[in-house]
Amino acid sequence: MKYLRSRSLKRLFSMKRRRFDEEPAKDGDGEEMMGRCDSLKVGGVVEGCFQKPTWKCFSFEEIFEATDGFISENVVGRGGYAEVYRGKLKTGEAIAVKRLTKACTDDERKEKEFLTEIGTMGHVCHPNVSSLLGCCLDHGLYLIFQFSVRGSVASILHNEKLPAMDWKTRYKIAVGTAKGLHYLHKGCQRRIIHRDIKASNILLTDDFEPQISDFGLAKWLPSQWTHHSIVPIEGTFGYLAPEYFMHGIVDEKTDVFAFGVFILEIISGRKPVYESHQCLHSWARPLLNQGDVDKLIDPKLTDKFDDGQMRKLAFAASLCIRVSGTWRPTMSEVLEVIFDDHVDEERWKMPEEEGQGEFWGFEDLESECDSSIFTELSV
Repeated sequence: MKYLRSRSLKRLFSMKRRRFDEEPAKDGDGEEMMGRCDSLKVGGVVEGCFQKPTWKCFSFEEIFEATDGFISENVVGRGGYAEVYRGKLKTGEAIAVKRLTKACTDDERKEKEFLTEIGTMGHVCHPNVSSLLGCCLDHGLYLIFQFSVRGSVASILHNEKLPAMDWKTRYKIAVGTAKGLHYLHKGCQRRIIHRDIKASNILLTDDFEPQISDFGLAKWLPSQWTHHSIVPIEGTFGYLAPEYFMHGIVDEKTDVFAFGVFILEIISGRKPVYESHQCLHSWARPLLNQGDVDKLIDPKLTDKFDDGQMRKLAFAASLCIRVSGTWRPTMSEVLEVIFDDHVDEERWKMPEEEGQGEFWGFEDLESECDSSIFTELSV
């Protein structure tokens, strides 16, 4: 099986360019590896298909030379099973090389996740989703992306040494991320659930356009299924939806919850979890329910923000972080809330009995869940 996957992946990434109206490529199991690039209507505007970069199967020598032999000085990120290095090709193009760590090379589950990320990325084509340039299957497993010079949202938003991020940039990041996530849920040929939406996985281009990255935990959700059941639970605490953490249930609303936390992060400038283990969404929820949006706003903005945009984002976040996935909006509805000049808040009111369980936080998880589960979560 591993031989078949490797052979088909090499064939896929060695292609110079593929027409999107051709039949999708298939992996060794006959599964589609690359979907058509469909147009997508967002906020009343049709977003067209954006041309993918040339994909190729890089040689180990190319990426070894580009990263100066994978020296530690070029490490720009570490995850649960991979390391990311900055590099530069002979053409001068800056790249990021994601390498499966040696400790995971014998871990079939991690290797499968790595290969799944390649297959998943083969389906995406959107300016708000990270661009995959290719892969290398020699001397290990490697993914090659365009390098994000500005880094992630987390690296800028929470860096005390940098000037505070202005509201125009924050709003652009929030809207772009919403569009990218909407595309993954609705615009792909096969629905994709990211499962790890967070500030450190949103990269920024030179002009601060957000791009969703790191599809290591992503899942395809077949059209005939409403959800997946996932064990073990993986993700980042603070962004995890209750139904996922408690029962391992995953669907699009899992990403919607995480997006809501991300929006609160953008608005408040606070991290998703405090040192006291208080969750951002637990702190923000009662303020949102009471309409005290002003108390959420990052003091570093010093009143330099668009009040209308702020309140619509805050309202969207309040809907996204609802405990019951049933009462959370889809990303299509989130975009409607963000772009609609006259949001019908009455439409989103929950029955009183549904709202009684809305206070959910770290303490509830700690008392109801086995603490050993926390070892499965990436921080």
